Amino acid sequence: MQLYNTLSAKERAALLEEAGEDRLTLSFYQYARIGNPKLFRNHLFIAWNEMDVLGRIYVAHEGINAQLSVPAKNFETFKNFLDGIYFLKDVRLNIAIEQDLKSFLKLKVKVRKKIVADGLNDKTFDVRNKGVHVDAEKFNKLIADPDTVLVDMRNHYESEIGHFEGAITPDVDTFRDSLPIIEKDLSDFKEDKNLVMYCTGGIRCEKASAYYKHKGFKKVYQLEGGIIEYARQVKNKGLENKFIGKNFVFDHRRGERISEEVIANCHQCGQPCDTHVNCANEACHLLFIQCEACAEKMEKCCSAECMEVIHLPYEEQKKLRSGKHNSNKIFKKGRSEKLKFKK
Repeated sequence: MQLYNTLSAKERAALLEEAGEDRLTLSFYQYARIGNPKLFRNHLFIAWNEMDVLGRIYVAHEGINAQLSVPAKNFETFKNFLDGIYFLKDVRLNIAIEQDLKSFLKLKVKVRKKIVADGLNDKTFDVRNKGVHVDAEKFNKLIADPDTVLVDMRNHYESEIGHFEGAITPDVDTFRDSLPIIEKDLSDFKEDKNLVMYCTGGIRCEKASAYYKHKGFKKVYQLEGGIIEYARQVKNKGLENKFIGKNFVFDHRRGERISEEVIANCHQCGQPCDTHVNCANEACHLLFIQCEACAEKMEKCCSAECMEVIHLPYEEQKKLRSGKHNSNKIFKKGRSEKLKFKK
C-alpha cells in the first residue's frame, strides 16, 4: 500500500507541464475531534493520491488544515469524497483567484499535535466560543466604523506585501507571538471597541477569536474565509476592495495579487517590489523580496556568500545544509542582516 510520494518535485513538475491539464488551488480547514489522526491521515493519502491531488495537509486530534492542488476534472469526485466525511460535509473551500499548475508538487499529509502552531493550552478556554463570522460586505461596514480596531493575524512577511487599509500589523515571526502582543496593546478596548480580525483563509482567526473572548473582549468578529474568500466576494459582488497589495499564500506561487498597488520594496536595492523568493542556496533558503534586476545580478541569492556556495560541487553544497546545527538557520523569513532594505 503506497503511503508516500514516489516522484520528486522536479519529476512531478515535468509531468504537470506535459499534461497541461487545468488544476484548482484551494484550501480548507475544520476543527473536529479526530480519534486516530494517523489512520485518518492514511485514509486521506490513499484516496487523494488516486485522484492526483497534491498539497500540504496537517491532521491532528483537533482537526484538519489543508492547502491543495486538485485536477479540475476530478473536482466533483474530490468534493464528494469530502462530503462523505461527516465533519467535512459542505466544508467551505477557499478557491484561489489565481491558478497555477505547479502550486504544489507533492502530496504531503502529516500528523501534527495541532493544525496551527498557536502555543495555546486549549483546556484553559472554550475553543468553541468563537467570534462572529462576517462576509466581505459586513466586513467593509465594520472596518469603516470608528469604534472598530482591525487586526492582521498574520506574520510580518505576509502583511509586508499586502494588508487591509488601517489594519494593525504586528511585527512578529509567528502566529503564537502575535497573540499576547495584541492582547496587551488592545487591553484598553476590551469593553467598547469592535475587535475585527482577518488572516489568509480564516483558520488562525478561529482559535484567536475564542482566545480573545476568553480574555475579556466583548465584541469579537472575524472575516469568514479570510482574504482569499474576501477577494472572491469583492469580485463577484462588485464590492469596494479595501485590501491593498498582494495576499501571501503558502504554495509555490507565494502570492496572489488583490490590488495593483505595490506596497513593499526589494530587500536588496529598495525599489518597489512584492515578489517573494527563496535564496537559491538551499543551505540558506531565506525567504525574501527580490526584484528581477537583483535576481539577475545576485543569481537568485540573498548575498554574495550564497552566490559562492551555489557554484560549489553538489556534494559540498549538500554537506553545508546537513546536520541539526542548521535547523534554525534554514527557512528564515526576511530577517537576515545581509538584506539592506528588509522591513
